[in-house]
Amino acid sequence: MDNEQLIRRDLSVLWHPCTQMKDHEALPPVPVRRAQGAWLEDFDGRRYLDAVSSWWVNLFGHCNPYINAALREQLDTLEHVLLAGFSHAPAVELAERLLRIVPPGLARCFYADNGSSAVEVALKMSFHYWRNRGEHGRTRFINLSNSYHGETLGALALGDVALYKETYRPLLLEPLTVPSPDCFLREPGQSWEAHSRAMFRHMEEALARHAGSVCAVIVEPLVQCAGHMRMYHPVYLELLRAACDRHGVHLIADEIAVGFGRTGTMFACEQAGIRPDFLCLSKGLTGGYLPLSVVLTTDAVYGTFYDDYASLRAFLHSHSYTGNPLGCRAALATLDLFERDPVIADNRRRAARMAQAVADLADHPHVAEVRQTGMILAIEMIRDKARREPYPWQERRGLAVYRHALSRGVLLRPLGNVIYFMPPYVVTDEEIDLMAAVAAEGIDLATRP
Repeated sequence: MDNEQLIRRDLSVLWHPCTQMKDHEALPPVPVRRAQGAWLEDFDGRRYLDAVSSWWVNLFGHCNPYINAALREQLDTLEHVLLAGFSHAPAVELAERLLRIVPPGLARCFYADNGSSAVEVALKMSFHYWRNRGEHGRTRFINLSNSYHGETLGALALGDVALYKETYRPLLLEPLTVPSPDCFLREPGQSWEAHSRAMFRHMEEALARHAGSVCAVIVEPLVQCAGHMRMYHPVYLELLRAACDRHGVHLIADEIAVGFGRTGTMFACEQAGIRPDFLCLSKGLTGGYLPLSVVLTTDAVYGTFYDDYASLRAFLHSHSYTGNPLGCRAALATLDLFERDPVIADNRRRAARMAQAVADLADHPHVAEVRQTGMILAIEMIRDKARREPYPWQERRGLAVYRHALSRGVLLRPLGNVIYFMPPYVVTDEEIDLMAAVAAEGIDLATRP
């Protein structure tokens, strides 16, 4: 089989995610035959550097030998069993190990299938907690502008990216949306910390006005990934935790994209020294191998559901593949690699290399900002740098960078006019330099008059 054959078969039967399928008339999908480390290879032998970790999931490279071996062993033991009334060792061990590394005070793990499902679990748990306590007036949630929490209806409702949300708005609950601490919007000369601290007044006002009707505040700690990789300072999380405690409201930390070392610490909340009431994890949880997510919460939350069955206080949410043994085993192997190797320390060095490799782009006439949090680096293209005038989205400048990068053997999937790197943790210095060089070339091409 070659690329052309698979593309023809693909376009006759598949409907791809997050895609206007008509685009494939001019730009066919890239068929992938196999992958190794940070590289994908098509059926014609052409290779592509996976600079975005295949939608931010891959941590230790494709076909990692250690994770592969763990999955082979698990396949010969137990592939799946229901987790209602039954249990298995990988699910128990994974919960035990996660609870040892997450912020102290989280005590219970509830498994789901993917990131959106984890957010749904956290929203329902928070709402149900207050209902079990007799506080039936708590039916609302507070979110941040420019946020993104997934595509199922509850998760979508709590996001604020119009591209994904607007069509379905009539189906969605209405959150209380507070302006994001997004540091791209700070005043000239203002520090990230000062801006993030100043922006917290909007959250404080919302909590003071609405706390009695609010179940929880939900945030993506430090980086709003789908919202064009906009970033903010950890002080905002410190202030938020204190305010949620003061007003008696839950805090949901959606670390689906930023957990497991992406921001320079194992979990982004660590940088603020806080513990959320609900921590949502997925993506890197299995090293990019299998769909699995988990919501971690406190004994205080768990205790409000623990009662005789007749009380009807139980949390009856479920998924068929909850706690799938193969997914859990991949996650355990992923945690092994974090324990075996100095991953976080090595990532700090890689992050520094990424910053160095793109440093010159900060002076590009059509680059508004180069920003970075740990292993996440974003370059924002702009029409007029002095006036901060963006390119119209209809011009699809980012798509031009994507196309150029593919021609050079690099996968850079932009978010609008934002080009970003979120590579696997096995990326080498030479591969980082290639990403940077190709991004610079693409930006030059895409920003020509």
